[in-house]
Amino acid sequence: MTSILNADLHCHSVVSDGTLTPEELAARAAANGVELWSLTDHDEVGGQHRAAAAAKANGIKYLTGTEISVTFANETVHIVGLGFDPDDAAMKQGLYDTRGGRGRRAQEMSEGLARVGIHGAYEGALKFVGNPELISRTHFARFLVEGGWCKDTNEVFRKYLTEGKPGYVPHRWANLKDAIGWIHDAGGLAVIAHPGRYKFTANEEYALFLEFKAHGGQAIEVVTGSHSPPEYVEYAEKAIEFGFAASRGSDFHSPDESHCDLGQLPWLPGNLKPVWELLESRVR
Repeated sequence: MTSILNADLHCHSVVSDGTLTPEELAARAAANGVELWSLTDHDEVGGQHRAAAAAKANGIKYLTGTEISVTFANETVHIVGLGFDPDDAAMKQGLYDTRGGRGRRAQEMSEGLARVGIHGAYEGALKFVGNPELISRTHFARFLVEGGWCKDTNEVFRKYLTEGKPGYVPHRWANLKDAIGWIHDAGGLAVIAHPGRYKFTANEEYALFLEFKAHGGQAIEVVTGSHSPPEYVEYAEKAIEFGFAASRGSDFHSPDESHCDLGQLPWLPGNLKPVWELLESRVR
């Protein structure tokens, strides 16, 4: 496998905060020419067997995946795990524990929104949740759009769900060492998701990359739906600087919400080592 491969190694289904089933995602990926796919639901592996079977049925190669929420320097960072055993008991327990704080956080978000006149947000968000353990800001955003408070989910986040806004509630997730450990112990490889999205200073980002590498992390997302074209170049250079392999993924959630569809990304730059070259033995 080379860098000229339509690999999409980051997307979400109804098992976390996407709007399509694993089967629908597999069919959409196939229709868009994806050759290697991974479903990476937030802090959850419940859709992995369905996704692998659907990928096979659609003639796509598959890597198991998840996206783990981590707290680093008081910021939420996402670590994608690829190519692991989805039935590994320690990983499943770690993800279960990470999901545990979402319910209380969601209640506090609802309380904050009620203080500015938006009532019933928790119950409204639940209508959009496939798995109540994984209720998130995205589900609240869909409720606020449906109710007419905002025209789209981007406006919701700007007005209500980011730091300093009425519905924002921080949450402490797993730590970086533990998340990487769960992935590695289950036979997988750890990737920093969309590094350009975090509000780090240059020094904080440098510290993240160093600590990630020290714990055995091996790759970063370079070409992703969450990066701009200049960030493709920036993080290609960072991958070379730190000796990381490079990953590619749309971060697709929904046909109505996502900026980038499955498989609709530029190629990885040819001077990078694609992460899938490190995972060939784990492709299904």
